[in-house]
Amino acid sequence: MGTTTVTVTVPAGEYAGAAGADPVRLFCTDHGGEGPPLLLLHGLAGHCGEWEALAARFVATHRVIAFDARGSGASTRRPGDVTRAAHVRDVLAVARRFGLAGKDTVLVGQSMGGLTALLTAAAHPEVCRALVLIEAGPAGPAPELPEQIGRWLDAWPVPFPDVEAAEAFFGGGPAGRAWAAGLAPGPGGLHPRVDRDVMVATVQENAHRDHWDAWDRVRCPVLVLRGENGTMKPDEADRMLDRHPATRIAVIPGAGHDAHLDNTQAVYGEMAAYLAAISGRDPG
Repeated sequence: MGTTTVTVTVPAGEYAGAAGADPVRLFCTDHGGEGPPLLLLHGLAGHCGEWEALAARFVATHRVIAFDARGSGASTRRPGDVTRAAHVRDVLAVARRFGLAGKDTVLVGQSMGGLTALLTAAAHPEVCRALVLIEAGPAGPAPELPEQIGRWLDAWPVPFPDVEAAEAFFGGGPAGRAWAAGLAPGPGGLHPRVDRDVMVATVQENAHRDHWDAWDRVRCPVLVLRGENGTMKPDEADRMLDRHPATRIAVIPGAGHDAHLDNTQAVYGEMAAYLAAISGRDPG
């Protein structure tokens, strides 16, 4: 089966306090494949296309699905609700649409997508068999985060004149290409498919609280992948292991926060071996 795209509509009524809000449309990419499903969740201001290299490696052994988070990519750009609870319910909506519940689904998330995966597993254990968290964990609060995100987005030289300039700005290499691929043509060049205020609002909860209570409710096996040069602190991963012994921690050589892009082969190797181990299969 080749890659196909599907739009999932999430009624506003599914969200507490969302009365009068418009439905949210989630753009999904179904890479096909046979075997246990992998549902891939990108990070803040990202897009589902950044998973393509990893998805291509997994379709021989897994059904692979990714989607653009609300507020990002081709999904609804300005949703009325950007809380973590809304993002969790989006995962549930996508899982229902593709019939993933109860099918040994593994949730894979990077950065904010990883936090969404963690919270989903904590509140809805029926949805996932295991978690893979890439540069993501429950630590907090981070009061400086909204301002940091705002400054980061303000620094983007919008519009980017061309793809080459965008790739260079985002650091070049696979990560630069993936971030540039998330831009869209517009007046004068290439433009982000996210809005600054929506992204800042999306991280507001992280400014005020941690999620260790949710981590303590996770019961499934977890693989935590840190980039060797990433932003996730080693002591956060160590504390996760202390509180949840069914956790494996691995460091991705030469990788930063976008470890799945910086060293896709190493991420794939760690994931494939781990998923084979928890299912009792030979990783080949």
